[in-house]
Amino acid sequence: MRSQNRSRRLIRGPIRLVAAFAALFMATIVVAQTVPQLSGSPGQMETLPAKPLPKWTVDDIRKMRAYPDQPPVIPHSIEGYQLSVNSNRCLSCHKREFTEGSGAPMISVTHYMTREGQMLADVSPRRYFCTACHVPQAQVGPLVPNRFRDMSEMGVKHLGEQEH
Repeated sequence: MRSQNRSRRLIRGPIRLVAAFAALFMATIVVAQTVPQLSGSPGQMETLPAKPLPKWTVDDIRKMRAYPDQPPVIPHSIEGYQLSVNSNRCLSCHKREFTEGSGAPMISVTHYMTREGQMLADVSPRRYFCTACHVPQAQVGPLVPNRFRDMSEMGVKHLGEQEH
């Protein structure tokens, strides 16, 4: 008797396994039919010529920042600037010791700090690649619609400002 029960259990195991795989296969087919295709229609995959790049604003006038703590935009051309591990042309004008001769604004003191707030004698390696945060400006429209309004446009008065 014992051997008969064991043989039945041995047969039931593979049957259960096959049933589980069949259920998984059927579920995959149902899900595949309800998920939209990600590739799109063939017409959308055509190669189109790229739009020309907009011209940078290079008037050397500092631009108003859109929000507090926004990195300033670059108001001059940086075409041909070398920015690598060995060289950073931005620092030849904006580094603390060169601003008097160049007339360029000095980079923020935060660029001389470690993550822990320790001051360094030179620019921090994490702030060395300027174009990671600072970008040239161009006169282009927004990529997505934006309904942002500054607080001053909403009638909010500055602290200490009197109404007339």
